[in-house]
Amino acid sequence: MKIEILMTRAAMVVSALALMLGLTSLIYSMTWSPDGLSVKKLLLVIVFCAALLSLFYGNIVYQMTRLGQIRRHFAHQNDARDPKVFRDGEKPPRVSIVIPSYKEHIAVVMQTVLSAALSEYANRRITVLIDDPPGCTGADLVSLNATRELIDELDDFFHRAAQRFRDAAEAHHLRMQSAGPVAGDERIILADLYEEASEFVDIVGRRYAERSQPAFAHSDEVFAREVIRRLSDEHRARAARFRYEEDEVDPRQLRLEYQRLISLFAAPIHSFERKRFANLSHAPNKAMNLNSYIGLMGRAFRVLKGSDGAPILLDCDEDEASFAVPAADYVVTIDADSIILPGYITKLVSIMEADSRIAIAQTPYSAYPNPSSVLERVAGATTDIQYLVHQGFTAFNATFWVGANAVLRYAALDEIRTMVEERGHTVPIFIQDKTLIEDTGSTVDLVARGWRLYNHPERLAYSATPPDFGALVIQRRRWANGGLIIFPGVLELWRGRAAGWLETLIRSHYLLSPALANIGLLLLLVVPFGREFSNVWFPIAAAPYYLLYGRDLVRCGYKGRDILRVYALTLLLIPINLAGVYSSVEQIMTGRKSAFARTPKIEGRTAAPASHLISLAILLITAVVSALLNLWSGNLLFFGFSAANVAFFLYGFGRLIGWREALVDVKVGIGLGSVDRESAGELAVQLAEEPAQ
Repeated sequence: MKIEILMTRAAMVVSALALMLGLTSLIYSMTWSPDGLSVKKLLLVIVFCAALLSLFYGNIVYQMTRLGQIRRHFAHQNDARDPKVFRDGEKPPRVSIVIPSYKEHIAVVMQTVLSAALSEYANRRITVLIDDPPGCTGADLVSLNATRELIDELDDFFHRAAQRFRDAAEAHHLRMQSAGPVAGDERIILADLYEEASEFVDIVGRRYAERSQPAFAHSDEVFAREVIRRLSDEHRARAARFRYEEDEVDPRQLRLEYQRLISLFAAPIHSFERKRFANLSHAPNKAMNLNSYIGLMGRAFRVLKGSDGAPILLDCDEDEASFAVPAADYVVTIDADSIILPGYITKLVSIMEADSRIAIAQTPYSAYPNPSSVLERVAGATTDIQYLVHQGFTAFNATFWVGANAVLRYAALDEIRTMVEERGHTVPIFIQDKTLIEDTGSTVDLVARGWRLYNHPERLAYSATPPDFGALVIQRRRWANGGLIIFPGVLELWRGRAAGWLETLIRSHYLLSPALANIGLLLLLVVPFGREFSNVWFPIAAAPYYLLYGRDLVRCGYKGRDILRVYALTLLLIPINLAGVYSSVEQIMTGRKSAFARTPKIEGRTAAPASHLISLAILLITAVVSALLNLWSGNLLFFGFSAANVAFFLYGFGRLIGWREALVDVKVGIGLGSVDRESAGELAVQLAEEPAQ
């Protein structure tokens, strides 16, 4: 740990000194040049310095958060405290697990629901927020009905499993009231019950395996190992202890064991479809799907017909209700392509119970390991690096909510509640949908009211990574859209003394990096800087960042050389990120919100937009021309930079996109070709442009 801290500090010093020396040398040589400092040269110096400083900003923030992450990781390893356990006589807080879902593959939904249902927390309920249009037809209707049936099936299975242990607990209670338990007999009974619990978990695993598809093999492996096998082995180990150990078991411990057995499977599983009711929001985004259900918590309703004949929900007393949503102390949100590990809820709720000012606790998701495609592996590597960065954010009180999974305190959500009009109905908003990164915007709202956010330094959640370039384009373009809109709110926190300067520096980079980093890199790629700008100090300033990034990839289970693939992906994402930034600027100028485009999770390949592929081809050609011109003029440093970028672009087209796939997508995009299911995926092309959940 000390070595990593020393390396990071040394890297920060080297980067800063090298940048200062490089800029000083550049300005000196330009100022005292025999030709003088012309207007053209002055503009080039300004552009060059702006590009370098925008990239160096990210360099320093990465190294700062790395220091914070390492310290937090070391402190967590040396913290022997167990999470709070809610025991006999102490009712644990009410937890409502909500899973927003839109046209998801049945195996994807099932895996997510099962991971939540098998969580080791006693007072939980699960609701799948199905957002498919209720009036759909054809294949969409078949899929919707399959999802509804799956939820009913899982609810019935878990209800019967929990009832088995309720009956066993009742039988134990009757034995206690009659002659009192015989210690040896009770131990054998408990051992048998834990064997049954293990078998229930195994059955769950087999039922999922029957529904899964080869495309989900790498996520299945994590689910089977970290959820199914872990729980099954734990239950069998507990059975063995009761069967073979001779320790005394007092009546209170026996009662707790029966309560625990019941809680293992007592997880009601339901679905809710907001679009069936006219007086709920129908806005096509995940935020409003969540808002609609959260706004119903703790209330009872009658279902009536509105003036147009569509069903509406009307508040009423519980004894008159046909529909009710139980209140909750905490709301756990899980994306439908994510899973949480069994200890997730207990650990995070325990942390929040110990600190009443934490509004959101989370463990930023990890990518599923061992994917089948190179692109998914590289994109997953960037996700896992961001996991470390977000841990560092917490060290500086600069945490952002990352929406794939989180535990939300209901009281905090209620404090930022607003009401808006939609289609003539008043609907509540807890999670703002002003941008496509609703979790980031809500972070600012909560911090402004004195709440804090927390990242737990354990990997307790996994989420899917787009398997092809077309799907990745949709995801990363959405992620890049919104930071500029939210940024003024971060400045207001600083002006109002709700955030310190260091916290603001880090939060600002998170919001501005899609613009700053990509514009800076684009300028270095396309602007013809002369030999005067060729200075060895600039690559020296960048080298520590890449060294540390490579070490962090190894810490995350990748190979150090994967940093070369990450850089290739970074180049490919330049036009995608800039497209997202442009959408933010467009929204600022016009006030029109961007359409929410979901990341497709389907079998087959998602077609990439032709405009992005053509932009990448132009950048490749520009890099080739730049390399030749710099070689001709003897500017070897810039020649090396341009030539290396040519190589990375070629690798990116060949291995991360695919030459054949790129050609097919461009032809289809400009109307010169048709799509076949093998080359591009007909359904994928349709979904790529669908503004939906």
